[in-house]
Parts: sequence; structure tokens; C-alpha cells
Amino acid sequence: MKTARRHAREIALQALYAWQLSGEDPLAQARSLEGFEKTDARFVESLLRGVIGRADELRGLIAPHLSREFVKLSPVERAILYIGAYELAAHPGTPFKVVLNEAVELGKSFGATDGYRFVNGVLERIAAKIRPDEVARSRSNV
Repeated sequence: MKTARRHAREIALQALYAWQLSGEDPLAQARSLEGFEKTDARFVESLLRGVIGRADELRGLIAPHLSREFVKLSPVERAILYIGAYELAAHPGTPFKVVLNEAVELGKSFGATDGYRFVNGVLERIAAKIRPDEVARSRSNV
């Protein structure tokens, strides 16, 4: 069974996907999606407002870790990376491993066949850059 937060990330992903294609308000889009009422609505709103409000900053965090231009990624990959990068940057209370796992699950559910591996690699590098102590602790406990 999916948690309310996992479902919130799925709704945010769908809304960000639509936003990239249409430019329409992602929050209005999210509220219109089936299942929105089962999510952590405040978390959906936080993710969407955070990503939209910090989109340029997030692209700046993501782009150095890509093997191709950001605009050449699929809209699904971009949306997952936006969500993951935002959570890593703005939600330090969420362990980086949880952020990566949630992004991988989104990639498996919505992305291309092996897209989740790409997303995981990019977000691991971002986590190592912006949460170096947490990542180092995690690696030393392995």
C-alpha cells in the first residue's frame, strides 16, 4: 500500500509533467488529478511551489551531473529530478536515502525502462554535494 507521501510525489510528478508541456498551473493540475484527495495535500503543494519557485536553482544543481543537456531529458526524468533535487535541498529532515528511493520508485513506475538508474545516479551525486556529511555517514556504515 502506498503512503500518502508516495502518492503525493506521484501526483506532483504528473502535475510537473503537464506543467512542462503546457505551462499551466501545476497546483490546479494536481488538484484535478484522480486520487489527489488521498494524498498529503500540503506536501504536494510544498513540492510544487518549491519546484516552480526554485526551478532555475534546481536546474543549476542538476545540470552539472548530466551527460546531456537538461532540456534533452524526457519530461518524466526532468520532473523526477526536480522533485528529488528539491527534497534534497529543502527538506533536510527527509533522509537522502528516502529521497533517492522515492525517486527510483517514481522512475520505475513512470519512466523509461532503465531511467530510474539514471535518476538515482544523478541524485546520488547531488546528495553528495549538498549533504556531504549525511552521505559520508551512510557510506561509512555500509
